[in-house]
Amino acid sequence: MDDEYEKLIRRLNPPRAVIDNDACEDATVIQVDSVNKHGTLLQVVQVLTDMNLVITKGYISSDGGWFMDVFNVVDYHGNKIRDKDVIDYIRKSLENDASLVPPLRESVGVMPSEDHTSIELTGADRPGLLSEVCAVLTDLHCNVVNAEIWTHNARAAAVLNVTDEATGSAIKDPRRIWTIKKLLCNILKGNNDLEKANMILSSPGITHRDRRLHKLMFDDRDYERIEGSDHGRVKDKISRPKITIIDCAEKDYTVIIMRSKDRPKLLFDIVCTLTDMQYIVFHGMVKAARAEAYQEYYIRHVDGLPISSEAERDRVVQCLEAAIERRVSEGLELEVCTEDRVGLLSDITRVLRENGLTIRRAEISTKGGKAKDTFYVTDVAGNPVDQRTIDLICHEIGPTIMRVKQNLDLQPKPPEETTFGFLLGNFLRGRTL
Repeated sequence: MDDEYEKLIRRLNPPRAVIDNDACEDATVIQVDSVNKHGTLLQVVQVLTDMNLVITKGYISSDGGWFMDVFNVVDYHGNKIRDKDVIDYIRKSLENDASLVPPLRESVGVMPSEDHTSIELTGADRPGLLSEVCAVLTDLHCNVVNAEIWTHNARAAAVLNVTDEATGSAIKDPRRIWTIKKLLCNILKGNNDLEKANMILSSPGITHRDRRLHKLMFDDRDYERIEGSDHGRVKDKISRPKITIIDCAEKDYTVIIMRSKDRPKLLFDIVCTLTDMQYIVFHGMVKAARAEAYQEYYIRHVDGLPISSEAERDRVVQCLEAAIERRVSEGLELEVCTEDRVGLLSDITRVLRENGLTIRRAEISTKGGKAKDTFYVTDVAGNPVDQRTIDLICHEIGPTIMRVKQNLDLQPKPPEETTFGFLLGNFLRGRTL
């Protein structure tokens, strides 16, 4: 009965978005008001992130059952959003009734769509893992049309959309699906039969791909650091975020203060992880300035209680650090652009493996028969790739096909200290931008 009443309240009070280009000199201001429910903040941030908008500042408030977000946003060139069609699209997306959006899937199912079959993988990371997965899919006459692969702390997760080589559509034969699942699970287990491995075949579109990757790695407990593991060497070189957790006794909140190097989708990654951990953000402030990000969140667990133990406090810090590190792109960035064909990804990953490189993260996409793939690679020890290896790879794959975009800095300077009082004061003094 309570659920029906909540649905009625949401229908009578649909989300409302106001987009203003006059309120701020250097950014477009977006304000969203709606009835609050768990996950509303994540859905709003997800819409803005998927539109490739950069959030430079934001305030969050959801006390009293009503949710209000105010964000300053710019495009990737740092300009206001002026295109009327884009503004209308943002407004319609934000005002879409969130209650009609399917919830984050928890169950395991085999539900291929008409276009492609979605495969989710989790397991222990190791050099050549993606190459082995792609080789098996090629042998089974499957074509990877798009995918994203993350690695963190000796764990790996991937979401791949594949099609049948013969039909160009989803794989529907249950026996063939069973064979794919069996062979890929064997690869994920490696030589250790006790190693945890998981594969899910599911319907694409049920939930957001980045959300699934966060959930897969969170469920795989990638936030538990393995001391002495070579897989963690690169990540340990990166300046870790500074996360402080304190009590706010007056309002019975837990306050999380986070500062780190800014990057695209940082806010989404943090909010996604807090949501997956079943925390509700009641108030918050985010700000990005001079490539540094500052974020404050006043939270409680969904049971209404703040963080109550040191163990829970430590776990929240570890999980937020992991959320930030999963998407960090360290190492050499390689871009492949060419005509798509079955086995292309298998060939490329084989060349990288045979030249002693490990794929730390990858983004695979196909559009109009063209493949555009991006790989972030290091050597097996987590060190930068030497020039001789780069030349060999480019020669073997083809200089017109593979392009070296940049060799990302593995040791950025740590951000300068700021005081908690300054951040908290800014939050308490203002709720509008």
